[in-house]
Amino acid sequence: QASGVTVSDECINDFRDLKLKHNHKYIIYSLSDDLRNIVTVKTSSEPEYERFLGDLPENECRWAVYDFEFTKDGARRNKICFVSWSPDYAKIKQKMVFASSRDALRRSLDGVAVEIQGTDYSEVAYETGEPYT
Repeated sequence: QASGVTVSDECINDFRDLKLKHNHKYIIYSLSDDLRNIVTVKTSSEPEYERFLGDLPENECRWAVYDFEFTKDGARRNKICFVSWSPDYAKIKQKMVFASSRDALRRSLDGVAVEIQGTDYSEVAYETGEPYT
């Protein structure tokens, strides 16, 4: 917790629901308004990756987890991807606080297989996660 932020229980519970129960396809996280807690902004069971991208604001930082589903050797599989979203148009202070708070959230999410960092939508396109499947 280098930045002194705490991860809310809601974040961890939502992640467990995604990982174990597959109740969510993705989760969007952010900092609370007072910058002291990491909170869940949105959970969604929407299967379209484009919807997920649409939930990443073009001028604000976010973290997210996305449950990639794929078929390998005839079997259906899943890999959970952690996304650090820090768009070029975000405010500098927000980028700094998000960067220093990232590890607090990431360490709380056991079972993430892939990590992606993005500053624009091309860096988090669906094809970015495909090589890891």
